[in-house]
Parts: sequence; structure tokens; C-alpha cells
Amino acid sequence: MIRLLAGTDTRIPAAGLRGYAAAALLVGASTLVGVLIAPRWGTAAVDLIYLPAVLGTAVLAGLGPALLAAIVSALAYNYFFTAPYHTFRIYSPSDIVTVMVLFAVAVVTSHLAASIRAQARLAEEHADRNATIAGFARRLLTCSREDEIAEAGAKELAILFDCNAVMLTGLPEPRLVASQPDSTKLTPTDIAAVATVLTTGEPTGRGLTRVSTVEWQIHPIRSKESIIAAAGLARDDGSLPVGPEQLSLLQSLLDQMALALERARLEGEAREFATLRERDRTRSNLLSTIGEDLKPRLSAIASAASELRRSGSVEKSTVSTISSETSKLQRYLSNLIDLGPASDEKPVEVAGVKIDLFNRLVSKDGEEVHLTPKEYAVLSELAKYPGRVLSHSHLLRTAWGPAQERQTEYLRVAVRAIRQKLERDPAQPKIIINEPAVGYRLVG
Repeated sequence: MIRLLAGTDTRIPAAGLRGYAAAALLVGASTLVGVLIAPRWGTAAVDLIYLPAVLGTAVLAGLGPALLAAIVSALAYNYFFTAPYHTFRIYSPSDIVTVMVLFAVAVVTSHLAASIRAQARLAEEHADRNATIAGFARRLLTCSREDEIAEAGAKELAILFDCNAVMLTGLPEPRLVASQPDSTKLTPTDIAAVATVLTTGEPTGRGLTRVSTVEWQIHPIRSKESIIAAAGLARDDGSLPVGPEQLSLLQSLLDQMALALERARLEGEAREFATLRERDRTRSNLLSTIGEDLKPRLSAIASAASELRRSGSVEKSTVSTISSETSKLQRYLSNLIDLGPASDEKPVEVAGVKIDLFNRLVSKDGEEVHLTPKEYAVLSELAKYPGRVLSHSHLLRTAWGPAQERQTEYLRVAVRAIRQKLERDPAQPKIIINEPAVGYRLVG
């Protein structure tokens, strides 16, 4: 079944020849039966003997062999059972009508039987196709991470289409996630072609574009809102890995992969959100404990400093220093507590954009806007401190981790994508403002 779906069954020409041979044999057998019964019962019933042969040929071999059976049946009836015998000449008008009716009935019945056979074959192919897609989706359901889905997808595509398969993702630099076989390598030209597919969303490669410099067929894997990955297929002998008649099947399989990858992404975001909420809850509890412990002590130090100032037993400069430092500590402590997640409960609104950190929702003019995890991490960090400039390193450390603090290009790409989704005119941003050589700030 897999080979048939992949369009690599090489037995079709031989099967066609067998169909025509079967048509000739069935007509020959019908003629032999007619020759045996004609001397006893006459030729009136002989013409009906040929109809089962035509119908059987149509059901078993299709329209072409059935038409041949109809023609040969009419000729055989004319040759063996109409006067003058053993010639193709006909003198009797009734025999002419009989031959013509036999041929017409044979043609009509063969066409109907062949149509039924074609519909049955089409239904079987659809059933096989749906079974293939369902099995593919079922295997993807067993995978929970994006790399597992990519490996399972590459393996299944390689088996179904009997070719090499690769899965790639990521911009601005495409990244090879999985390949079958494992030793498969991509050239810089292949990587450039993948980057083009991830950017434009148009498939490219051998057999898909008029001029191609790559051996691979590269197809985008789309989610509802973006291109999340790309699949590449190629054969060692350079032939087409996927023909035109197979593209719809391949697209259905890639859609299943897109659903699986989107599911994995949403599950990852849910886990990340749960982790963040737990971290914020822990931080809130810790800050609350620190506040409860330190505020009374700082108040006691401030009161003691006031008593010393009134008593005059200590130099005024010393008392002033103690009071000043105590006030600073109280202010710092208040600022730390204010940074807790309780402040996240109130959404941030600016220029028609609403950022609800508590519910992890971003909307523009009342319509929800989808952001990638990195884009949301950057925007949420800016929204926590509206009006304040956050440095490049701070945003990179928050969204990508300490190891990426110097990768400012990552941040620029993310901010550009956020502006495309939120700004009314991305060329003249009004929400996220760039502070040259320093960082970004969300307008407060």
C-alpha cells in the first residue's frame, strides 16, 4: 500500500497487457461455447453469451480491455454465427441489426462496469490515503517535544516516499532538526533554499521550480499564522522524490506535522507559563517575608536615630548618616516588593494595545495577537517596567538566557516582529521606542 501511495508501482503496464489478454481469452471462451450450442439451439441465444465476457472484462481490467472485448465479440459473432459463415460479410438485415445491437450493448455495459470499477478503485485509494494520514497522525501523537516530532516526521516521510528526508526550523539561520538517514548533510546552497522557503512560504527545489540549483524538494510547514518549519525530500539517483500526483498527499502529511508542532509549542508555552507563575509566586512570598522581617527593624533604626538626634548625645553628622541610609533601605525595600507579581494583575494599555501579564494575553484593538515565546518574553519584560529603558543585555538575558547577552541581532529580529504585529506604522513606532546604543522602552 505504501508503495502504491507513493506512486512507485511499476507493475501497471504489465497489468494492462494482462487485461487485454484476459479480454481476448474471455471472448474466445464465449465463442467456443457458442460454437458448441449453436447446432442444437441455433444462434438466437449466442449473442447473449458474449455479454458476461464483456462485463467480466470491464470489472476485472477496466474500460480499455472491455471496449476491445466488445469489438472482438461483435466480430466473432459476425464471423462464426451470421451467414455467410466464416466471413465478415452480412447479407441478412436482421443479422446486421443483431451485430450492431450486440456491439452497442457491449459498449454501454462495458462503460458502466468500468465506471463502477474506477469509482471503487478511487474509493479504495482514498481509504488508503486516509489510513496513511491517520497512521501518520497517530504516530505523531506519541511525541511530546518538537525534536521528537521532527524525527518521527522525517522517518515516516522517508518510508512513505522511499527517499531521503530532512526537517529544518528556525530563522534567521535554518537549523537541521532531523534527517533520514542520519548521515544526510545539507550544502550551503540547500540551507539558503530552506531560508527562502521559511521566509516566503513557497515550495522550491527539483520539479517545483523551472530552474533549481538544489537536489531537494523543500516544502513549508505552516501553522495558522506563520511558517514554523520546512521539510526536504530527495532521492540518491536524482529523480523526483514527490511527483505532481503525490503533492496533495504530502501536503496533508505536512499539515499533520504542523498540527503536532503547534501542539508541542502550546504545551511548551503552558509549561513555561506554569514555571513562570510558580517562580513569581515564590518571589512574591520571599519578598513578602523579607518585607515583614525588615520593615519593623528599619522602623526601629529610624526611631532610634530620631531619639539620638533629640538627645544630642551623638554627633549630628553620624545621626544624619544613619537616618539617610535607613530611608534609602526603606525605599529600596518598597521598590522590591512593588516588583512582585501582584502588579502584573493590572493590564498595561498603550496606543490601542493591551498587555495582560497576569492572563498572558496581548490584544490590539480588542483582537488577540499571537506572539512567539521569545517575542512575548521581550514584550512582557518591557511591560513590567513601562516608561523605563531596559538594556539590550537585560532583555537578551531574560528572553534567551545569560549565554546570549551579546546576540543583539536576536533582539532586533524579535522587536521588529513585535512592531509588525502591534504598531499601526512599524516604520514609525509609537509603542516600543529604541534608545540608541542602550536598549528599548515601552511607552508608559
